[in-house]
Amino acid sequence: MDWSWLDWAAVAVLGGGVGSSELISRYRDHPWAAIRTLPAVAYIAINSLASAGALGVVHANGWFGSRWAQILMAGVSAMAFFRTSLFVVRAGDRDVGVGPSEFLQIFLGAADRAVDRTRAQVRSNAVATVMKDVDYGKAIRVLPDYCIALMQNVPEEDQQELSRALKDLEEKPAAPSVKALLLGLELINVVGVDVLPTAVKSLGEQIRSTPRA
Repeated sequence: MDWSWLDWAAVAVLGGGVGSSELISRYRDHPWAAIRTLPAVAYIAINSLASAGALGVVHANGWFGSRWAQILMAGVSAMAFFRTSLFVVRAGDRDVGVGPSEFLQIFLGAADRAVDRTRAQVRSNAVATVMKDVDYGKAIRVLPDYCIALMQNVPEEDQQELSRALKDLEEKPAAPSVKALLLGLELINVVGVDVLPTAVKSLGEQIRSTPRA
């Protein structure tokens, strides 16, 4: 069978797509911004390389029959394969997997944490700007409902999770200014970094701590 560069390109794209979908599912506030960061590119590249490596293994062993089946299985299933452990050993009080998963998880974990740190800086700056002068006591009564109402497709599960988070926030022994920031963070996890500023601006003085001149 003639294996051209298109086969490797196709499987790399599939593997990169799998890596991208993982990041998108974890960074819900602004997924497209998350995958454009340098650490995210590294994370996606590792997934692509793993898929290319899996294609080499599949090709060498002649698994899955047809050419396109081999490309599909290598591209989509590579990360599942490379994240498995060949066997598990007991080290102290925990089980340690031995196999390709340990090597790969080091790089994937480092890239994922780097993406998280990058997004944390952006989220902190965005929330500090948006929630400045917002009165927590006023905002907690109307801002969450208004943000959800602006959206059209927030899953019921996400709404329930937000309700639980806001209930916990109400019980936290923190200053109102800190709670206002935490409220903003909880909301952008559900509605994103673009909807929250719009909602705060629309509600205006209704949620401000002091009326603006």
